Amino acid sequence: MRFGFAIGLFGVVILSHAAYSTVQYRGLLKIMEEEFSGPPLNVVAELLVGLVLCTWAALTVPGKFLSIHPDSEENRIVSLPDNMDFMIFNHRGRVLPSQLDLKLKH
Repeated sequence: MRFGFAIGLFGVVILSHAAYSTVQYRGLLKIMEEEFSGPPLNVVAELLVGLVLCTWAALTVPGKFLSIHPDSEENRIVSLPDNMDFMIFNHRGRVLPSQLDLKLKH
């Protein structure tokens, strides 16, 4: 876990450096009175490397993925309690007809 956290921190540092390099590059272009058409290729490469490292860290640091399948043995909640506090009977659905007697025309 500490290795993944270090990789994520390194990815954030790389992304911060890429942002700083882009701002510095734009400042240089303003001094030279040229138009900004996009960041240099090395900054784009830094962005991609930083993105990959941060994504990898985000997927590995939290831990093992748990199953969301209801029949899985790993689930902590087996069934929902029968709590009447969350049952709502007074809602907008009461204005709809309870039985729809619509017939399709042939």
